[in-house]
Amino acid sequence: MTIQDIDVKYTAVATAENGRDGRVATDDGKLDVVVNPPKEMGGSGAGTNPEQLFAAGYSACFQGALGVVARKEKADISGSTVTAKVGIGSNGNGGFGLEVQLTAHIPNVDEATAKDLLEKAHQVCPYSSATRGNIKVELAVV
Repeated sequence: MTIQDIDVKYTAVATAENGRDGRVATDDGKLDVVVNPPKEMGGSGAGTNPEQLFAAGYSACFQGALGVVARKEKADISGSTVTAKVGIGSNGNGGFGLEVQLTAHIPNVDEATAKDLLEKAHQVCPYSSATRGNIKVELAVV
């Protein structure tokens, strides 16, 4: 896989202090949160964690991609939701890896149409492009 050149329209900037057990903030001040490892990983769980932030970003981005696809397909996705579950665990090489499950609820289309829309959104979403071939991403309709 080769790296694509893109026409950058916006660049987000965030700075972390003290890694997974500290604070992360954006340069514009719109996001400023305490991060702590989850209890399941031996942390306090008092703050949010990178996996929750990734899940929030991926679900929002994927919902946006779903909207782009739905407009092209003239499909009604009003009332739809996308939930991202991001798992973290040992990768067997001494490090850690991620996996993602994206679940969509699209009440105004049949299941076959919903699955088709998800597959097409998965091709459009920048998060999906960034993770493709790197981590397991499962798509599901509920």
